[in-house]
Amino acid sequence: MLGAVLAGCGGGAGAPDAGREAARMGTPAAAGSASPSASGSPAAAPQAGAPAKPPTMAPGPNGLTPVFERAKQQTDKTVALTFDADMTSDQGPRAEGGEHFDNPALISTLRTLKVPSTIFMTGRWAEEYPDQAKSIGTDPNFEIANHSYSHHAFTSPCYGLPALDAAAARADVDRAFAAFRQAGAVNTVPYFRFPGGCYDDQALRAVSTAKVTAVQWDVVSGDAFAKDPAAVAEQVLAGVKPGSVVVMHCTRSAAPVTEEAVQRIVPELRKRGYRFVKVSELIGK
Repeated sequence: MLGAVLAGCGGGAGAPDAGREAARMGTPAAAGSASPSASGSPAAAPQAGAPAKPPTMAPGPNGLTPVFERAKQQTDKTVALTFDADMTSDQGPRAEGGEHFDNPALISTLRTLKVPSTIFMTGRWAEEYPDQAKSIGTDPNFEIANHSYSHHAFTSPCYGLPALDAAAARADVDRAFAAFRQAGAVNTVPYFRFPGGCYDDQALRAVSTAKVTAVQWDVVSGDAFAKDPAAVAEQVLAGVKPGSVVVMHCTRSAAPVTEEAVQRIVPELRKRGYRFVKVSELIGK
C-alpha cells in the first residue's frame, strides 16, 4: 500500500478537464479567508508561532476548490520545497512493528540549513507521531498543510488507493485538521494536497466547503523509493524554475535518501540565486 501512496504523490490524475483548468485560474483571495474548520483556528487571537492570515485563492467557477501549482510571479527566484508526511489509516500495525513513517533527520537538516518548508501531513501521521507534529507545528520555519487524514483517494482510479465518497472526503479533511490541533500544532495553513495528486471536478466540489486551496506541484523529485540521492537532487535541480513547487517526502521507510538529497539541492539552488519560501509566500505573490 505504501508503494501506491508514494508513487502516487509524484503523479496526478491526468489532463485536467475544463472545470479543473478553470479552478486553477483562481486569484488570491483576501488574506485569512479560510474558514475556522479549515485553518484549525476559531475566531480568536493568533497563537505564538502561527502564520498571520495565510493567503488563499478565490474559488473557481461554480465554487470549485481552487488549485495552485506554481507562482504566477515567475521572475522572482523563489522556490518552495514541500514534503508529504504520508501514512494511511491502516498502517498502524506496521508502525508498531518498527517501520518508520517519519524522518527526524530530514526535519533536523531543514532546520540546520534554515530552509522554510511546507509539510503536507496526513492526520494519521500526526496521531502516530504527535510529538514531532507538535515540534514541526510550533516551529516558525515550517507550516503544516493538510494531506487528508487517511491518504485514501478523493477520485478513482488513483494508484490503487481506496476511494472515498464525497461526504467521507470532506470529513477526512476535517479529521486531519483535528488531528493537528490534538497534537498541539499551531502553524497550520488552509492548504490541501490530494492523496496521489489525484482530483477531478467531483473531488474539487467535495472539499469546496472546507475553504482550502488545493496545492499541487510543477517539480517531481522522484525521491519515492529512490536509492541514489544524487539522482534525486539532479532531477530537482533540472526542473526548478522561479516560483516552482517541489514535491518530496518525509517518510523514512519509503523515501530513505531525501535528507541526503536535500543537502545537495539546497546549497546548489542558493548558489544559483534562489530563495526558499513556504507555499504561503508563493500563493501570496
